[in-house]
Amino acid sequence: MAAKEGKSDDWFETLDKELDKKTENAMKNEDEQSTEKDGINRTLISDFWKILLRFERINIHLSMEPSHTLFAQFERYPYEWSLKDNFDYGSVNQMQIIDRTRDQGRVGDSLKLRFYKEKKASHLRLSFEYCEGEHYYKYSGWKRIFGQFILYDSPVKKLNLDQIHTILADVVRVWYESHLKRDREVILTHLKENFEKGETYTQ
Repeated sequence: MAAKEGKSDDWFETLDKELDKKTENAMKNEDEQSTEKDGINRTLISDFWKILLRFERINIHLSMEPSHTLFAQFERYPYEWSLKDNFDYGSVNQMQIIDRTRDQGRVGDSLKLRFYKEKKASHLRLSFEYCEGEHYYKYSGWKRIFGQFILYDSPVKKLNLDQIHTILADVVRVWYESHLKRDREVILTHLKENFEKGETYTQ
């Protein structure tokens, strides 16, 4: 009986070592991805905050996630700022700037960036999401319907920040112009003509 128990212990000991190794590899992989995302997110969080501030100059109010209270320290709010050293940039999986303008159905229009996994590889997707209108559902009431345009999508390993900046400059320029002209169709038409349509969802 003791011999059988010994063999039972052996199988678990082998399994235990295997699971330790898997845990170690997973943690190492997670650390590598977090380090990689740290630099990308420092750049893109700064970019998003600068975009928000540029719109503020024409009294167009956007909100941002993550909040500036987490990543920014100010000498003079909001224009004299720098990135905090003690914020975990590598842990950020999504960021967005959201339009709060009440007219022309703009509330909820947003520039959104998120990391996701596909075939075990980390990807980054940049999209512009916008409200297409509202629909009444029998059991859940009124819901807002959102559409999206895919501006950029790439595995993190092949990510090209220069390309992202070129796309951001193009979209922000037209989005800003659409506000100056007080015509939301300016940005929506530009997106339809230049970018792939993504999924539709309700909120």
